[in-house]
Amino acid sequence: MSRYTGPSCRQCRRESTKLFLKGTKCLTEKCPVERRPYPAGQHGQSGGGRPRKTSEYAKQLREKQKVKRMYGLTERQFRNTFETASLEPGVKGTNLLVALETRLDNIVYRMGFAPSRKAGRQLIRHGHVEVNGRRVDVPSFHVVPGHEVRVAEGSREMVSVKAAQEQASRGAPVAWLNVDADKVAGRLVERPTREAIPVNAQEQLIVELYSK
Repeated sequence: MSRYTGPSCRQCRRESTKLFLKGTKCLTEKCPVERRPYPAGQHGQSGGGRPRKTSEYAKQLREKQKVKRMYGLTERQFRNTFETASLEPGVKGTNLLVALETRLDNIVYRMGFAPSRKAGRQLIRHGHVEVNGRRVDVPSFHVVPGHEVRVAEGSREMVSVKAAQEQASRGAPVAWLNVDADKVAGRLVERPTREAIPVNAQEQLIVELYSK
């Protein structure tokens, strides 16, 4: 399945929650989820008639779709990430979220160098990001504790990077990242724990879906 290229806010409305796909817009009153908290389409608000009972499979599928869309992955990428995470010791659901959070595009977003994960991927693909001093153009690159991630010196004055850094409403970065805003650089200091990952997800439902 190819990557979704339609309206980002439509995905948020389908999942009835903010997936933070549009940067600053998600933090304002203009966010469509705030204004129209129901799926898009002619049956979005009414549900197409009488309400249906949601099956366990439907709940598992929706949770998988929500997390997959949040991180901007295709079905194959998400499934491969899950299978790789499942081979590691520990809780499968937690391992999945850790694998998603330590992708380079997510790290760039969490450090505040891009307003969204999509913007982070674009920054990386265009060669503006370095890991330990070497340019990396693969958004799925796995960052491990000790790695330094920074915006290349010649790219630090880009309008998009400056704008992302100026988003004071984004708040402080997560505890497992150490960020130097002046140098537009940061470091992954430790493997994130489930409690330290700011994602509202029931990852066990995804494990149950893929375990069928």
